[in-house]
Amino acid sequence: MLFVRRNLPIYYALAVASSLLLVGILCAQAIPAKKQMVPIKRQIVPIDPDPPIVIDNKHTLPKKPAPLKKPAVPSAKQKSGDQVYAQRCASCHGAKGEGGKGYKRPLVGDLSVGELARFIKEEMPPEPMPKLPADDARSVADYIYGAFYSPIAQERNKPARIELSRLTVRQYRNAVTDLIGSFRRGEQADEKRGLRAKYFKTRKGDDLVLERVDPEIRFDFGTAVAVPEQDDPYQFVMRWEGSVLAPETGEYEFIVRTEQAAKLWINDLNQPLVNAEIKSGNSNEYRASIFLLGGRHYPLRLHFFKGVTGVNNLEKLKKKPVQPASIVLEWKMPQHAVEVIPQRCLFPAVTSQKFVPTTPFPPDDRSIGYERGTSVSKEWDSATTEAALETAGYVAANLRDLSGVKDDAPERDKLIREFCRKFVERAFRRPLTDEQALFFVERQFKSAANLETAVKRVVLLSLKSPRFLYREIGAVTSAAPESHDTASRLSFALWDSLPDDELLKAAKAGELATRAQVMRQAERMAADPRAWAKMRDFLLQWLKVEHYPDLAKDTKKFPGFDEAVASDLRTSFEMSLESLVWSEKSDFRELMLTNQFFLNGRLARMYGENLAPDAPFQAVEMNKGTRRGVLTHPYLLSSFAYIGTTSPIHRGVLISRSLLGRTLQPPPEAFTPLPAESHPEFTTRQRVVLQTKPAACSTCHTLINPLGFSLEKFDAIGSLRTHENGYAVDANGGYRTRTGQDIRFTGARGLADFLADSDEVHGAFVEKLFQHTIKQPIKAFGPHALSNLKQSFSTNRFNVRRQMTESAVLAAFDRRTDAVK
Repeated sequence: MLFVRRNLPIYYALAVASSLLLVGILCAQAIPAKKQMVPIKRQIVPIDPDPPIVIDNKHTLPKKPAPLKKPAVPSAKQKSGDQVYAQRCASCHGAKGEGGKGYKRPLVGDLSVGELARFIKEEMPPEPMPKLPADDARSVADYIYGAFYSPIAQERNKPARIELSRLTVRQYRNAVTDLIGSFRRGEQADEKRGLRAKYFKTRKGDDLVLERVDPEIRFDFGTAVAVPEQDDPYQFVMRWEGSVLAPETGEYEFIVRTEQAAKLWINDLNQPLVNAEIKSGNSNEYRASIFLLGGRHYPLRLHFFKGVTGVNNLEKLKKKPVQPASIVLEWKMPQHAVEVIPQRCLFPAVTSQKFVPTTPFPPDDRSIGYERGTSVSKEWDSATTEAALETAGYVAANLRDLSGVKDDAPERDKLIREFCRKFVERAFRRPLTDEQALFFVERQFKSAANLETAVKRVVLLSLKSPRFLYREIGAVTSAAPESHDTASRLSFALWDSLPDDELLKAAKAGELATRAQVMRQAERMAADPRAWAKMRDFLLQWLKVEHYPDLAKDTKKFPGFDEAVASDLRTSFEMSLESLVWSEKSDFRELMLTNQFFLNGRLARMYGENLAPDAPFQAVEMNKGTRRGVLTHPYLLSSFAYIGTTSPIHRGVLISRSLLGRTLQPPPEAFTPLPAESHPEFTTRQRVVLQTKPAACSTCHTLINPLGFSLEKFDAIGSLRTHENGYAVDANGGYRTRTGQDIRFTGARGLADFLADSDEVHGAFVEKLFQHTIKQPIKAFGPHALSNLKQSFSTNRFNVRRQMTESAVLAAFDRRTDAVK
């Protein structure tokens, strides 16, 4: 608690000073059914401690010759591990493993005692010093592990704490969008897909001939009528409306293709994004871009006109040949190729307009594996000011719509003040005290030249306040949690945003007083698209593909692999993740074991599956009996490969770090892969073995390589292969667990069976999911937090969606009173 007491006033003072400065400026000048999974039995096979290196089915590299024996240091049984460490290790590593002249990095990691002892015996001290005897190596490993190396020792020596945290960039944007959106009402998107369509004979709009739901907008009428009910091919009108779901955050380009006239509205139904109502020139393509937040529905309207715009003499028009008519609505999502907006992203319900702040922010710190808001810079403070100004301008310009108060309404001033008080309460996630209401609302109205200026000042002051910008971190007891803090922690955990009306009502009514009450709210909130958007971001970060890896490939080796295929692979990967993770039968083990992925006609042709060329995305069992789990999805395999060859090292690092949660040190020197041209007679496995043979590489690559080799039956684009350079592909692999067990497996199926049933994998996933969800280290929530979450993961049959709610409830309600330091 000392940290918070010392530092919180500083943050508050800085933010309030910034807010007051803004107010001073503004005063001077007015501003404008569960699937039963069978446990997988592991096969434990003893491994030769110094096996020959098999590089393919035909060739074996001989064992390294035994090194010349040097005089060993006599083993003194009376010496304890700390004495041996002080005598032989401290000069390089520091007295407490903090790092020294010989090795600057601290001695921390996740190797078991046995793994440490083996490494010390074989590698320490470095040449030309004599190695430690086996007994001394073991005693030193025991000492190091317990004193400062192991995660438990690290927690004891430097306890993790819940840190004072500002909103991350994602949280800020979501919070502002939902703050403004809480004052608007629109239809709620349901499970129905497509857009509501109305077909008219003429532009008047009083001669409706057909009403239906169209799955997507891709029509080519030629010179005929649009529907049989229409009898005039020279003129007709179609209007579509509903909502479009943005799967991810970023810049979206919308494209309308037509020979006729059209208008498109996205989000703002008062201002068209594309206006091609008056057609000029020969262009049949119209483009416009807009920034959207992922996981949200935006209102959409599209009007299409044939043969009526700009024509006053219909009889004159009918003397000419009938002109062709077609209409296609496409988009280009961030880092994707252009495609027709698919049915899965279209909804017939017209949702409310969303305000999306577009102010650029500096990136958040992700140095420890997940984004967090523990640092404050001038750039971040400046960005929050610009975003507050942007938001204030929008609120003032849309005041009538947001407040529901007409310009000529009686007592307009009083009603707008009530709106402003509610705005500040929602921004702060709790009711205002009388003193706060006086400072944030009443004083601004008294000193402003007009009502609109007062509203801007209220918005600016509230959005620059630490009560908005910083997260709730106070200590919580299970006996008496503060309801509004609980609500806020829960909403930021699941949505990265503010509590909604239902959650605030529950807090006000005291209905967040028990764990069962909090869990009911969490389960309700998990059904919201915003929860999937956050889980989607986590899964892409967990699998290291959030930044869109470059999937450019050698076109001579892989003809047909182009931008469209790469874009389809990304879509296929995300659809497969959602189907596996976010359904009611969600099971983490299926993520490791499935052989069904979503493919369309183009991908089916590329990967040898039987679908029609124009087939939409659908679940397909790929390469029956060979693929197993998301690690064998072509997108992931392509992402962790070079332009023309596979990369067992990159694939092995992914499995080691992300799935098994192992800590890998960076290479001791710059790493450049051996080009295939330098050893054209070698397989990829042979080249990797050759390059990582030096002792400096063996520490990590004895872990990495065998994991990566198990995926060698899939080439650089993720296609199945059996031979490389005339050799049968060797996909034998293995792994030494933290408990010292040596496990061998063959190919992707053997690897998947091991990963699905691995306690190490389950624990690493639970910890990474918690830290991404809560933006805090799990150790800060008590010594039993991780073990409790791992137990709930198993109890809930490895349901990923349920695990996300368990993490959110733990952080929101079950936090220890001594968790905050």
